[in-house]
Amino acid sequence: MKLSRPQLACLTLLLMAPLAFAQAPATKAPEAKAKTPDPVAKIAATLEPSKKLVYKTVGDRKLSMHVFEPAGWKASDKRPCFLTIHGGGWAGGEPRRMYPFADHFAKLGMVGVSLEYRLINKQAGNTPFECVKDGRSAVRYLKSHAAELGIDPNKIIVSGGSAGGHVAAATALFTGIDESSDDANVTSTPAALVLLYPVIDTSKAGYGNTKCGEKWETISPVHQVRKDLPPTITFHGTSDTVTPFAGALAFDAAMRKAGNRSELVVAKDGKHGYLMFEETLYRDTLSRTEQFLKSLALLD
Repeated sequence: MKLSRPQLACLTLLLMAPLAFAQAPATKAPEAKAKTPDPVAKIAATLEPSKKLVYKTVGDRKLSMHVFEPAGWKASDKRPCFLTIHGGGWAGGEPRRMYPFADHFAKLGMVGVSLEYRLINKQAGNTPFECVKDGRSAVRYLKSHAAELGIDPNKIIVSGGSAGGHVAAATALFTGIDESSDDANVTSTPAALVLLYPVIDTSKAGYGNTKCGEKWETISPVHQVRKDLPPTITFHGTSDTVTPFAGALAFDAAMRKAGNRSELVVAKDGKHGYLMFEETLYRDTLSRTEQFLKSLALLD
């Protein structure tokens, strides 16, 4: 059968169509956008400490404190010290996260310190109890080496965020939970506590009950409040579902009932870590902390 020219053109197109589809390049899936660093992380990325000091050795593990020295610092000084501790559920995080806090208070004349501590590790046998021990060891180190660090051992402020807030509170609350190598004659209790959305209740109603194990109550700040604890300021958001706000309320009430000075700064609708994600809230936290420390004569 003889085909006309139009019929030949149509047949040619039909035969080439499958080939055209087979050779078409595959469409690339859109790449996932990188997570944008929060304002505090951006600041942290630009900072470096003056030095790093090993404050504790456990087995072959050396733990360091990252020190930010103020302008004009001398070893003979007797300056206040601001020790800050990162969060991460006792299982993650690093000292750099809290560099902005250590650096800020160093700029105000203090010696700023961001702490490295052991994280949960089943193989190594590390639990939140080891985190607690490291925090308490760090304060003892600062006091024992105050003369060479240029700090006043009676003016050490301990701060921390989330699980770091728990370790900070531990320096004052959990008497007897110490490293066997620590000098128990040197108290780990600081002059003041600055707690940022802390793990404050380790019961089932709070955070970390399973991680803490059967003896959870012995390292639950809200369950260990007693009289003669350091003045404490706590920053917490009402919408925090990680470390529930109810725990912060209960802790503040227990502290006041025991006759301790306690201030609770409430962030309406604030979620966990709220002050790290908006620079105005971060700056406000620093300002309120400064006023709190000035009222205690811990900051000129």
